[in-house]
Amino acid sequence: MTAQPEADQLPVAGIQQLLAALQDPVRLEMVRRLVDAGGEAQCKLLYDGVGKSTAAHHFKILREAGITERLTVDGTVHQRLRAADVDDVAPGLLDAVVGAAQRATD
Repeated sequence: MTAQPEADQLPVAGIQQLLAALQDPVRLEMVRRLVDAGGEAQCKLLYDGVGKSTAAHHFKILREAGITERLTVDGTVHQRLRAADVDDVAPGLLDAVVGAAQRATD
């Protein structure tokens, strides 16, 4: 399995943009599923209930906030959570927000 990250990884945004990216229920679910997957997963496994173009829009917002990065693994697009990078900018944010989302789904 060969993973090729995007060449132009964006810096992690400030707290306002991070919170704005995570406030949407579809994006929060995508991040929750990435956490459950251990940090990386094929795009199609991270959403349901929205179309492919809508999902691409949500992935773009997460990527621009610095929460995720896009990878190509053996010709298939994956998303990877940049948890350590986000934690450097906003310590505990992902744990708190994803933890709350996880409790809401239990």
